[in-house]
Amino acid sequence: MKADLGAALAAGATLPADWYADPAIQRLEGERIFARAWQYAGRADRVAHPGDFFTCFAGQIPIVVVRDLEGALRGFVNVCRHRGHLIAEGDGNRKALQCPYHAWTYDLDGTLRKAPRSEREPDFDMEGFSMLQVATEAWGPLVFVNPDRESGPLADALGPLPGYVAESGLDLDRLRFRVRNDWEIECDWKIAIENYLECYHCAVAHPGFSKVIDVAPDEYLLRSEGLVSSQFGVVKESKGNGKPAYLQGQELMQPQYHTLFPNFTLNIDPGPGNMSVDVTRPAGPGRCAGSTEYFFYEEVSDETAAEMMAFANQVGSEDASLVASVQLGLSSGMIPHGRLLPSSEHLIQHFQKLVHDSLSAD
Repeated sequence: MKADLGAALAAGATLPADWYADPAIQRLEGERIFARAWQYAGRADRVAHPGDFFTCFAGQIPIVVVRDLEGALRGFVNVCRHRGHLIAEGDGNRKALQCPYHAWTYDLDGTLRKAPRSEREPDFDMEGFSMLQVATEAWGPLVFVNPDRESGPLADALGPLPGYVAESGLDLDRLRFRVRNDWEIECDWKIAIENYLECYHCAVAHPGFSKVIDVAPDEYLLRSEGLVSSQFGVVKESKGNGKPAYLQGQELMQPQYHTLFPNFTLNIDPGPGNMSVDVTRPAGPGRCAGSTEYFFYEEVSDETAAEMMAFANQVGSEDASLVASVQLGLSSGMIPHGRLLPSSEHLIQHFQKLVHDSLSAD
């Protein structure tokens, strides 16, 4: 790392352009960011009963989350200690987890129960080859994991986020899962997160969104604290401006858009009780993959939910085109750094400092 990069970032420069396409940087991010951070894993309702499990990724680390037979929530690196095959796939309910390669079998507390032919090895230590455990906690309907079990509790990472969500008027206990979309985008994961962290582009690139949310700099509030970066919107009061029908006569949620470093975003759109969450993970140099899950209050009709998701998906489609273009521009090698406008993009500045500090740490 260049010794003066931190100072350049503080002055408004962006991260070096080659950080968005360099495989060496992505490997370092895996070691120093994704192997040490709390990340969204999946819905708590997928592991509601003893024996339930689902698989996911923390960055590029395969993870399996389980509800063990005593009802405890646990998470493990989803890699067999024998030869490295993935153990579980998808989701389901089992009394044990068995690797499909050589049938090494693990109890739901991660201990190795059976390794065929291991009895022929006089020095084989069953206890020494348990699954690698990861920190696992739930917040409302959401399960998070952290490969670093010494990194501190989830509450410390969430910081002000639960309070912000409560202030919006949203009741997490009333939310019910409705739809999940998986996606891939031709850009580095950081470009996708940085695009999310500013609405400087909204008036130009998101005309539908800007008809509903006032994106003027004096109305659209930006706030960062610890690992959380937040945006607070105001619904425009004027009528007849193309706002969706579900906003007419409704008790509106306060629009809020939050990022938990490194790659989790939470969205509360105006309208009846709703929340969507996204996770964006690296999928190779210049590519990312992820998912969006939509939650609504049970009484929100499928028709209204579909209209609200169409509104969000339109914004997402517009963003996908933007970030793919940024990836092409940065990969050209012609612009070593960009220049932020911190008054409008200080959440990006905060995010890039977190990236820089993580990669620069011993």
